[in-house]
Amino acid sequence: MFDFNLLQIVAGLPGLIIAMVIHEYAHAQVAVWLGDFTPRMMGRLTLNPKAHIDPLGMLALFLVHFGWAKPVMINPHNFKQPRRDDILVSLAGPGANLLMAFLALVALVLLSRVGVHITEGIYWVFMLIVEYNIGFAIFNLLPLPPLDGSHVLKQLLPRDLAYQFASLERYSFLILILLLMTPVLSMILIPMRGAVLEVFRTLLGILF
Repeated sequence: MFDFNLLQIVAGLPGLIIAMVIHEYAHAQVAVWLGDFTPRMMGRLTLNPKAHIDPLGMLALFLVHFGWAKPVMINPHNFKQPRRDDILVSLAGPGANLLMAFLALVALVLLSRVGVHITEGIYWVFMLIVEYNIGFAIFNLLPLPPLDGSHVLKQLLPRDLAYQFASLERYSFLILILLLMTPVLSMILIPMRGAVLEVFRTLLGILF
């Protein structure tokens, strides 16, 4: 998707780590807030990258800008309203990624406004934090089991349809590979990323 040079490869590492860690931590924190302490018992209520990073998922995120981390285990039976709370936990990760992306843009603008010299390296660190967090959020919102978007859709469907939909998980990796080998995924995700950036530009225009 992009032609990276060595500087951009090195500058992208913070964005990769932040995208994965903040995503999974948000899932864990919201689950605990809603009454499920499973993430805390599993050692996931932490910002330590070791608790969240899946090496293969990180490599995929770096290569194609869409990857995964170690999933946070939750027990919906611990929630007061299992369907609603499962949706909230599922949306927490992508929401945290989008917030992080926007904050990185805000920080870049503020550094420029206060006269900090923005080197090429600094610029790419911030822009790749934006890039990877937006990509991670959008990818995880796809309604493909076991991604976050599939959890939301499953909870919104009638129970019989939800059960049938969940059965697709056994084929999800194959479906994802097929999507990555065709332009279909890019045709969906690139416009979505553009739309998110446009919203961010509008908000920056309001703030600054």
